[in-house]
Amino acid sequence: MSGRVERAGGFIVHHSSFIIVFKILVVAPSWLGDTILAQPLFKLLHARHRDFALDVLAPEWTLPLLKRMPEVRRVILSPFGHGELKLGARRRLGRELRAEGYHQAIVLPNTLKSALAPFFAAIPLRTGFRGEMRWGLLNDVRSLDEQALPLMAHRYAALAGAAGEPPARALPGLHLDVDENARAATLRKLGLDSKQPAAALCPGAEYGPAKRWPARHFAALGRQLANRDLAVWLAGSAREAALGAEIAALSGGACLNLCGRTTLAEAIDLLASAQLVVSNDSGLMHVAAALGKPLIALYGSSSPAFTPPLSDHARILKLDLPCSPCFQRECPLGHFNCMTQLTPERVFAAIEFDKIPA
Repeated sequence: MSGRVERAGGFIVHHSSFIIVFKILVVAPSWLGDTILAQPLFKLLHARHRDFALDVLAPEWTLPLLKRMPEVRRVILSPFGHGELKLGARRRLGRELRAEGYHQAIVLPNTLKSALAPFFAAIPLRTGFRGEMRWGLLNDVRSLDEQALPLMAHRYAALAGAAGEPPARALPGLHLDVDENARAATLRKLGLDSKQPAAALCPGAEYGPAKRWPARHFAALGRQLANRDLAVWLAGSAREAALGAEIAALSGGACLNLCGRTTLAEAIDLLASAQLVVSNDSGLMHVAAALGKPLIALYGSSSPAFTPPLSDHARILKLDLPCSPCFQRECPLGHFNCMTQLTPERVFAAIEFDKIPA
């Protein structure tokens, strides 16, 4: 099934060609990386149900990811921003969803507001983990055993089964569809040589600077990669444009700053075109993992024990200092050793060039 998009209150633009006997609405997380980590849940639901349709209620900025997941029939765009309650609007959204006749809703965020639309939609089975004051809004409330389910992807995937059912031991692999015509068009738009092997460096991390490898380190690595005849692209959003410009300048022109020059869909195409990705713990790191790219994932203030890249092609680098992971937005001790002492030479040495496709 190919995904389709519908705005809340709009018209249905897609109907399946077969008779659907079971419909599930998933209320998706707001972060890009978390959205990717929900894909194993989607795959397990399809393995569990026949004649099944999966729709996802999600914020618009996650749409380019969900459209590339073949498990999703339809995306319903949530009109709410971060932290917005808007109780009346959520009630109206729920009433609109009621006409869809969903059999179950699976609510992935742990907030009260995320459970409101399924409740107002009168979806018979409303599943999720115990969160903030959600008794009554959810009627299939699960208790989370954090030790048994250490990874966020495992926690999401556990909601595919019935209450009390043992979770799946192995997670299905990630996969994002790539349209080769769109990928080629992105490279043409950016003026990139499709024949030269490339490394994509992802210097951003929306959560805060404590998750970001220093600009001078990215620049030094970029120079080393350019000496191996790789084109070096800096990928990121407009928020990282200034950071990308700093890295490009420090690299002496070895790195091409593409931060802010792509949409998220085009950034996905960019990573799909690279032979190697080096990234902080960020949404683009999880995108690279889902694309199956050779990946070096850099961790400082955060931990791969919770949200690692789910890929056999990923290698995680971290220093395991006594003060990390601290999970802070900025280094509380002021020295930022967890990232500054992770040297470009160490990262370069971790790259297995013999496994990078030509």
